[in-house]
Amino acid sequence: MEAAVEPAGPVDFAGRAVLVTGGTRGIGRVIAETFLAAGADVLICGRHSPERRPAAAGRAAVFVAADIRDAEQARSLVGAAVDAFGRLDVLVNNAGGAPGAAAATVSPRFVERVVALNLLAPFYVAQPANAIMQQQDDGGVIVNIGSVSAHQAAPLSAAYSAAKAGLLQLTRSLALEWAPKVRVNHITAGLIATQSAAEHYGPDGGASVATAIPMGRMAVPADIAAACLFLASPLAAYVTGADLAVHGGGEIPARFLAAQHAAGQERVSPAATEPRTTRSRATDPR
Repeated sequence: MEAAVEPAGPVDFAGRAVLVTGGTRGIGRVIAETFLAAGADVLICGRHSPERRPAAAGRAAVFVAADIRDAEQARSLVGAAVDAFGRLDVLVNNAGGAPGAAAATVSPRFVERVVALNLLAPFYVAQPANAIMQQQDDGGVIVNIGSVSAHQAAPLSAAYSAAKAGLLQLTRSLALEWAPKVRVNHITAGLIATQSAAEHYGPDGGASVATAIPMGRMAVPADIAAACLFLASPLAAYVTGADLAVHGGGEIPARFLAAQHAAGQERVSPAATEPRTTRSRATDPR
């Protein structure tokens, strides 16, 4: 039996170049700071320059203004990263999001913009990134930041959910085509507590929403950043085409929460609310 191989500095990214789209604030900013802390050179992008660039370990990220919904700007962005660092080892497609909108009345222009940001833009950046990585001896890694909306529909998110579902399938397709030099993986991000959480999750900042999450809390940006670090590291050297769920176990089904509320209990076991039957498992047609 082969002995286990000890990875040499699995989270040491010294000498590595990382591009994080949408890295000026929120989740993307923490992702950039996490890679900087691990020793990487980091370039971020956004349509507007941040007041403060992400920084860690005495170094700051390089900023390039770009609207990656435009394919030429996306290509130029990748070129800027290579010009700055001489290589590109990791791309984190983090830019995304959309406000809520009713499917019955939303404009075609709104739908186009949501799909462009959440599906087309990651593709536009991944293509030139792959071209660079394929030429490098040790290839590279692409991480696409997705959403639970790709798996579970929610009101007012038709265009966003469709785009995120497309991003998941895009990840799997690119992983098939670009292996073995380039690994492509997807993170299904759950509900995340950010500075703007109150406008999405209520005036309590998401405290009530957290009761529906098995882990008892919403994710924080550092949870997503840690997953990115893992997928980009040698610890995930054989992982490609994967969907890593970082959602605290998902959401407890509404029927269990309703039973919990009716019973005045803090938490109801799912088994306790299942219909009782005298049939054995072997004969139960469910």
